[in-house]
Amino acid sequence: MSLKAFAARIFAKRIAQKTKKWVAHPHETQERVFQHLIASAKQTQFGQDHGFSEIRTYADFAQKVPVRDYEELKGYIGSIIEGDEDVLWPGKPIYFAKTSGTTSGAKYIPITKESIKHQVEASRNAILNYIHETGNADFVDGKMIFLQGSPILEEKGGIKLGRLSGISAHYVPNYLQKNRLPSWETNCIEDWETKVDKIVEETENENMTVIAGIPSWVQMYFEKLNAKTGKKVGELFNEFQLFIYGGVNYEPYRAKFENLIGRKVDSIELFPASEGFFAYQNSQKEKGMLLLLDAGIFYEFIKADEFFDENPKRLTISEVELDVDYAMIISTNAGLWAYNIGDTVRFISKKPYKIIVSGRIKHFISAFGEHVIAKEVEEALQLAVEGTDAMVNEFSVAPQTNPEKGQLPYHEWFIEFERQPSDMVKFTTIIEEHMKKQNSYYLDLIAGNILQPLKISTIKPNGFQEYMKTIGKLGGQNKVQRLSNDRKVADGLEPFKIS
Repeated sequence: MSLKAFAARIFAKRIAQKTKKWVAHPHETQERVFQHLIASAKQTQFGQDHGFSEIRTYADFAQKVPVRDYEELKGYIGSIIEGDEDVLWPGKPIYFAKTSGTTSGAKYIPITKESIKHQVEASRNAILNYIHETGNADFVDGKMIFLQGSPILEEKGGIKLGRLSGISAHYVPNYLQKNRLPSWETNCIEDWETKVDKIVEETENENMTVIAGIPSWVQMYFEKLNAKTGKKVGELFNEFQLFIYGGVNYEPYRAKFENLIGRKVDSIELFPASEGFFAYQNSQKEKGMLLLLDAGIFYEFIKADEFFDENPKRLTISEVELDVDYAMIISTNAGLWAYNIGDTVRFISKKPYKIIVSGRIKHFISAFGEHVIAKEVEEALQLAVEGTDAMVNEFSVAPQTNPEKGQLPYHEWFIEFERQPSDMVKFTTIIEEHMKKQNSYYLDLIAGNILQPLKISTIKPNGFQEYMKTIGKLGGQNKVQRLSNDRKVADGLEPFKIS
């Protein structure tokens, strides 16, 4: 074992012990975070506007601070851009993370020196936790690649601006700099396809041990490696040991990845966002991600099926139930207050608090009252892949509310296959039956002849990549929208359908 690997194991043990302390006292930990956030922001513009000096308890906070999204925070962000200090958090943010909004155009999410510290620590601790659990630290001696956006930053109101992954590139610790790929110059390439080609060139002869990124774009990298070398990724990089991913559910990609790699490798799921780093997978033996309760974030939860009610009940971590979908609401040391991040989560454990991401609160299908969520379509597709010889690259689902004359409406599944099932009827039936099993509303609509069974539209090879290119979202942190309640994504995919 190298000196670096030995040191990593010692450091991993220390971090594991520190984590164990707050995990054992989750409610007290969240109360401490809450009180610190309120005390720190009393004199800010937001704190004065919302009576933070009078807040003593969470009940006070819930009464004074309504749940809001970016649109309702935009005025405060505008003040920061114009040069004001002490607006949402003491001082000024050190970065804005730029994200794509569906209704707001570009969003500028503040990142402070306090919040970036927690972002960096969480990504580090995810790996250290893996080392502590498995005892495997040899990979620290190999090369590591993080497929990410350009680290070149602009400025907005005197504050540095960029994609979160590009900002994070500035925080790779010194002891990993020599292990890190691609080169800075390659990382700065904006065009995604050009960038991936250059990454392939830089890495094909290296000892890659860790590869990280959003699965859809890592898949593109793996495919280009395979095409250029004629080798499986696991053969080309025979010491490749760990795949780190986040952003989307990995399960629909798993079979394809294992085929591209040629063997199984360990993986760590992360739940990072511009608004904060919320959770990471803390066990190779159990499902779910450990919710980070000691990372400068106070959490609230609203049941997803009550979210759009006039006054939905807001819950703290002590009140959540298992196997219920919740919209996750956060208050942070970056100055986001009772902020709806848009993701829904489901608790699968309360000792410790572990979650899975079940979808987006605005990404669902309920054109007919069926309330279909991402977790349901992902599980149904996964079972269809496992029950047939199919292999899927990417997919998206939308309602067809205006079918051809004489037909009932239906859900249209757009699927790009790596390998089409030899029995498409069986593949479709497995999806349909599992959708009915999971969702009683969908079952009733089918049984009542309001909907006809789903239909699959096959997308040509690389069709989803071509579609993402047409909307300017190829690569980086961009993800295919898996569920739509309208035909916007469906219409964009029409040119890529196989007749």
